[in-house]
Amino acid sequence: MKLLSKKAMCNSHGQDSSYFLGWEEYEKNPYDETRNPKGIIQMGLAENQLSFDLLESWLTQNPDAAAFKRNGDSIFRELALFQDYHGLPAFKDALVQFMSEIRGNKVSFDSNKLVLTAGATSANETLIFCLADPGDAFLLPTPYYPGFDRDLKWRTGAEIVPIQCTSSNGFRITESALEEAYKEAERRNLRVKGVLVTNPSNPLGTTLTKKELQLLLTFVSTKQIHLISDEIYSGTVFNSPKFVSVMEVLIENNYMYTEVWDRVHIVYSLSKDLGLPGFRVGAIYSNDVMVVSAATKMSSFGLISSQTQYLLSALLSDKKFTKNYVSENQKRLKKRHEMLVGGLKQIGIRCLESNAGLFCWVDMRHLLNSNTFDGEMELWKKIVYEVGLNISPGSSCHCTEPGWFRACFANMSEDTLNIAIQRLKAFVDSRDNKDDIQNQQHSNKKKSFSKWVFRLSFNERQRER
Repeated sequence: MKLLSKKAMCNSHGQDSSYFLGWEEYEKNPYDETRNPKGIIQMGLAENQLSFDLLESWLTQNPDAAAFKRNGDSIFRELALFQDYHGLPAFKDALVQFMSEIRGNKVSFDSNKLVLTAGATSANETLIFCLADPGDAFLLPTPYYPGFDRDLKWRTGAEIVPIQCTSSNGFRITESALEEAYKEAERRNLRVKGVLVTNPSNPLGTTLTKKELQLLLTFVSTKQIHLISDEIYSGTVFNSPKFVSVMEVLIENNYMYTEVWDRVHIVYSLSKDLGLPGFRVGAIYSNDVMVVSAATKMSSFGLISSQTQYLLSALLSDKKFTKNYVSENQKRLKKRHEMLVGGLKQIGIRCLESNAGLFCWVDMRHLLNSNTFDGEMELWKKIVYEVGLNISPGSSCHCTEPGWFRACFANMSEDTLNIAIQRLKAFVDSRDNKDDIQNQQHSNKKKSFSKWVFRLSFNERQRER
């Protein structure tokens, strides 16, 4: 008799993905500048560690917030007992104002339509629970974040149908790709409940254009389905074009008084923009009253601690700090992005042109021994075990073309990133040298064969004479 549930025993979590396997290899042999300089450098983790000094400086200047004091008096007991799953009103107000600030104050958000969750993972899963039943499907453009196979499917029983995007147009979403994905879902007898996009994209590091957003809104309107816009990287846009939220396009196109207005939902988090993944701060924003109500009830399974909410409400309410932080953080991300892209370019590796995120979408197709996903995995294993870098293979992101990889740049020091680039350079140089030797050996064999044929021909002519 089986004593465990089917959920506990099923293999749909996605833990066997190369995305997670790379993490496991890193954890066995993590790089450390002094203790383990030959270890694996973690380039598979999208963390923003570039602006901790700004956050730490604010904490030093605002000790009451970290000490859970208000006007010098302790509110520890008040926070320790607070357990309303609607969240602290002051924090929700500060969070929606921060969301507006990141979007250039072109749109405003109502804190009554905001649901707090323990990170974006919880927010996405909660939305799927609200919008879909087991066996229903969501369409996602490829390549997409590998964790979605876990976040959207594992506990909800929902399915993902890929919207196949290709490098021929920079992996942009097209009408034909959307329609083909919808037809594929129908062929599989799946009821499509919506489309989910990440904007900016993880793993591409690109922002959706207004044209793409308008296309998506037209599509979900025609099909009468939902659109989830995961905008957790919205504050990381460091280059033009600027970030455009789906909310901005909704308003510009006068969707406010249509059914589509209630079928568009935004996911946000402070994990990437503020670099606080350990604080587990996520949020759902929806114009649908029933979605907000249901998601709020579900959020009791994954709340944000009252202490975290209090601290961050104070930080986000400091407009001078947030303005400076967002600006400076984007400058640092731009510099680090240029460092990786430039370093890779010098060794003959190019990246997809991008303007956001904590990573680059790296093109290593020319390094494959065969233009197959087996060839991609062979190269990935060499990079992990021989080069000592954990990067994420495109196949883990459901990319349709072998040879693309996601490499993160904001979770390490400049020195460590330089070492990673130098390791990759040595690997590419060794391959080039090996190819040169093989080509020279092949050339020498051809020359030797030609000389042998010449001598044979000469001797034959001599005998004829």
